[in-house]
Amino acid sequence: MLQSMTGYGKATGTYNDKQIRIEIKSLNSKQMDISTRMPGQYREKDLDLRRMVTQQLERGKVDLSINVSTTNVVASTQINGAILKDYYNQIKQLSDSENIPLPADWFSTLLRLPEVLKNEDQQLEENEWFEVAKITQEAIDQLVKFRVQEGDSLAKVFTTKVDNIERLLGTVGQYEAERIERVKTRLRDGLQNVSENYNADRFEQELIFYIEKLDVNEEKSRLQNHLNYFRETMKKEHNPGKKLGFIAQEMGREINTLGSKANHAELQKIVVLMKDELEQIKEQVLNVL
Repeated sequence: MLQSMTGYGKATGTYNDKQIRIEIKSLNSKQMDISTRMPGQYREKDLDLRRMVTQQLERGKVDLSINVSTTNVVASTQINGAILKDYYNQIKQLSDSENIPLPADWFSTLLRLPEVLKNEDQQLEENEWFEVAKITQEAIDQLVKFRVQEGDSLAKVFTTKVDNIERLLGTVGQYEAERIERVKTRLRDGLQNVSENYNADRFEQELIFYIEKLDVNEEKSRLQNHLNYFRETMKKEHNPGKKLGFIAQEMGREINTLGSKANHAELQKIVVLMKDELEQIKEQVLNVL
């Protein structure tokens, strides 16, 4: 079963007066790359959260964010009265000495000044951490579900592209006999233009050698095996993204060799079409876990 590395999950929950919302996003990456954003109160559990993500998502560029809102504002934010009073006195003194008008809305002005509002970091309770871990797991489950759905779509794309390459490979045979005859005729005509008294036996030997160099049966066979192996790997292996990429590279080598040996306009067209299908496979394989 294929999974995409692209995914999104979101889950919410509550603990006492707090509403906790957790979002997790993932994109394709060669390794696991995690970035986290969370309130300072939860920072002590950063490694635990990263471990949860790594164990279940395995690979990808992952962004985990935790947002907390509370209905009890006083519990989380307090006004620093001493600093507020000091700001008030300083502003009044400057107003008197510099003849600057006093603010019309004192509180609006003072509450925006540094350190007037202070957030009190409370110690993380064990039960609250259990709730955060539970919500995180729900978000991860949603993301995995998203990845599976995307993986199903990718599997359909790969199946279509591999089938197209196989169909194109099946058309190569109809041009092989014609191609050999053209080569044989061209070589014989070339020799006759040079001399009519060429050695026929030596010509046949050289022709056999040349034709063997142009033979594409091995490339056809290997490419067919790679196509079959791609299908098998896609269906049976767990998170086969990297392996599918390697197989696609091998498919490319055989297609390139077919092109170099083609020596025929129609075969060259077939090779170009194969390459186009393969490039689309390679692009999408980068998204497979």
